[in-house]
Amino acid sequence: MGCSASNETDAAKNTTGSAKAKDGLKKEVKDGGIGHAQFIIDNTGKITEHYEMDKKKLGEGSYGSVCKAKNISTKAIRAVKTIPKAQMKNLDRFKQEIAIMKLMDHPNIIKLYETFQDHRNIYLVMELCAGGELFDRIIESRCFTEVQAAILMQQIIRAIYYMHENRVCHRDLKPENFLFMSKDPIEKNTLKIIDFGLSCKFSLDQVMTTKAGTPYYVAPQVLAGKYDHMSDLWSVGVIMFVVLCGYPPFYGDTDGEVLAKVRLGHFDFNPADWKNVSDDAKNLIRRLLKMNPRDRYTAEQALNHEWIKDKAPKATNVSLQDAFVDNLRGFRSQNKLKKAALHIIAGQLNEDQIKALRDTFMQLDNNGDGLLTPAELKEGLAKAGLKEIPPDLAQIMEDVDSDGSGVIDYTEFLAATLDRRQYMQEDVCWSAFRVFDRNGDGRISPEELKQVLCSSDVEEALGAQQVVELMKEVDDNGDGHIDFQEFMQMMKGGKGGGKGGM
Repeated sequence: MGCSASNETDAAKNTTGSAKAKDGLKKEVKDGGIGHAQFIIDNTGKITEHYEMDKKKLGEGSYGSVCKAKNISTKAIRAVKTIPKAQMKNLDRFKQEIAIMKLMDHPNIIKLYETFQDHRNIYLVMELCAGGELFDRIIESRCFTEVQAAILMQQIIRAIYYMHENRVCHRDLKPENFLFMSKDPIEKNTLKIIDFGLSCKFSLDQVMTTKAGTPYYVAPQVLAGKYDHMSDLWSVGVIMFVVLCGYPPFYGDTDGEVLAKVRLGHFDFNPADWKNVSDDAKNLIRRLLKMNPRDRYTAEQALNHEWIKDKAPKATNVSLQDAFVDNLRGFRSQNKLKKAALHIIAGQLNEDQIKALRDTFMQLDNNGDGLLTPAELKEGLAKAGLKEIPPDLAQIMEDVDSDGSGVIDYTEFLAATLDRRQYMQEDVCWSAFRVFDRNGDGRISPEELKQVLCSSDVEEALGAQQVVELMKEVDDNGDGHIDFQEFMQMMKGGKGGGKGGM
């Protein structure tokens, strides 16, 4: 599903509220009152007059890059996200994301301090989360207990409860969107939600229709194009499942397989992997992964569940099963490999190819709402130069649009035409393969794999064990190298594939 955004709601208003009332109505800031959002300044001056920006990037994604910066006057260290205006497909939606971030005032949600803009970029000055991603820290800790899992899930659910009380639905909850504040031990640390790109305001009883999310974590109702804020709690249930056993409840080799399993909603607790996990934890997961949203636990109910409230009281004081970290490392590293490969492939595409798709999208989008039907997408692929529409395109579309009522936005359009492994062109993949194949011998060795992934701006250094896991996933014939055929198989969603975003 890629990154989609709300077309259901107006831009967020400058309101705030602790929203502690049982009826869920948020408190409006009275005339003359002081609201949190008031102190987040939109600056028009140059950011370099206020901040010393590090040249080294902390991370990079489809929407821009993040670097560390020091406030010249206060010496405070911040994270600055730079978003090129040229890449912004919808300025109003982006403004809504900023408006929602301004509303958020919670210990488990990243703080936005101020914004800047010049003729080229918009800059978001946020608090620096130096502790790394959720999965990476769990893997690094080597010894991870159920009590630690309960501490983390309590922080995640508190943030979602706060958001829902303030009538904000996140819509893309996944482990990659949680960072630790520091390198402190998990028990003494703070987890933060960092990304609100797909979030939207909602009203009670409102039905949302935009398909947004990531295959492993998306709720069945989102795939059907008819859902509400309770979709966030489904995602919380999936995250909790992964945090306790190291792999997701709905698993497949391709996005289509994953989504088919999500629609059915069937999952089980493999005894070998769940032997050290308490019945309380399983009970909470079952209540979060209810197919009917009306039967699903709310964030408030989840917070009051015994496992969360009393920090896994019936848990045994031992690490989770032996295979847990290996499972998680494998699942996590596959995500990393796919991100890296797609990043390199995107870099191989010339501007003319992207321009043709952009122009095609705009031509097809007759009413200018930024949305296309699946039929229009098919026409768009043909116009963009794909003479042979892949036979499985209809199935791919059906996976995204199960009831035929859904729509596709610009980002999803580009994802379907540029990122889908099922119909990657061989010459594009060959260009990417050559980036990995440093010595040009037609094979990618473990050393070459590590060299490329470690040197990439978008990836953190991979440990030797993770490289072994990656090789194992993609190296079909077990010769210790990845040849072009194996690389193509991975990119098409075969072995080692199918772990990316929608």
